[in-house]
Amino acid sequence: MESLLSLAFDNLSSFDGSKIKKGLRQVEGLLAQICLAGQGSPKKQGENQQQPPRRMLADLSPDPAFREFFKLQEGFEWNVAQRLLTTLDWLVVRGGDGSYDMLIVNALDLIQGVLLLHPPSRVLFQRSVHMNVRYARHSSFPASSNMYPHLQLLLDLLEPINSPAIQCATIITLVVALLDMPQNIRVFEALDGLLTVTSLFKSRETGREVKFRLTEFLYFYLTPETPNIPKPDRTSVIAGPELIPGSPGKSKLLASGGRQRSKSESGNTLSVDAKKQHLDRYLPGVVDELLKDLDTYKPFGGILS
Repeated sequence: MESLLSLAFDNLSSFDGSKIKKGLRQVEGLLAQICLAGQGSPKKQGENQQQPPRRMLADLSPDPAFREFFKLQEGFEWNVAQRLLTTLDWLVVRGGDGSYDMLIVNALDLIQGVLLLHPPSRVLFQRSVHMNVRYARHSSFPASSNMYPHLQLLLDLLEPINSPAIQCATIITLVVALLDMPQNIRVFEALDGLLTVTSLFKSRETGREVKFRLTEFLYFYLTPETPNIPKPDRTSVIAGPELIPGSPGKSKLLASGGRQRSKSESGNTLSVDAKKQHLDRYLPGVVDELLKDLDTYKPFGGILS
């Protein structure tokens, strides 16, 4: 698997848009293989015209390929989310004329997938510094300069100058990055993320599809928080389980979708009432209606309420 990732990373590190596109496809192919592992041939199952059934993260845990992938994500060298974020940053810097819009959307889609397959990678969005693009593309280590965190990069993509497709993909990525990570939500708030989101929501220039996604985000923001996954120790770049055979708690973590939590982390959470007060400053008179909708319609299947 290291050789497959190495080929993809080499292409993602290129300054050639066609090679970056190839690298994104290689990552997509690898993730697809992991997600579809063990399902068998659609022809054998008589499902030629149907999509494969949805699978939970726990369904993948017995698969050796998934275990190998999960283990590789624990370090900086093979962490796919970090590489995709670095590539996304470069595409945003170079794509001011819209030439890289499709690649930006593709990168955002893949970031969503990686964060869902390896939830501990969400800790990347807690970093107080953002990698210097020029340095990062020629080094295996982050630059020690005062740069924006990865969440700021997502907020920048919500600016009106970006296309609706980019904005919609960014909103979904933002939800995945904040899911089960109260500390990430606190960083989002500190970066005036609520101002960015609500300004776009209130703008007359914002299209219907983007407003729909923004409404989904506001529903998500107003749901109860749970303590985030344990922080990494000093020897680990990415927080997460040690996938060593016989490791205590390993199977429990995988079965829960990577959502094992530490009781000491609960200090990062805010109540729904506290978040309502924050949001009321930007959307007075709207938040109560959103909360009523949450209680009545149970969006997200009620799993976050």
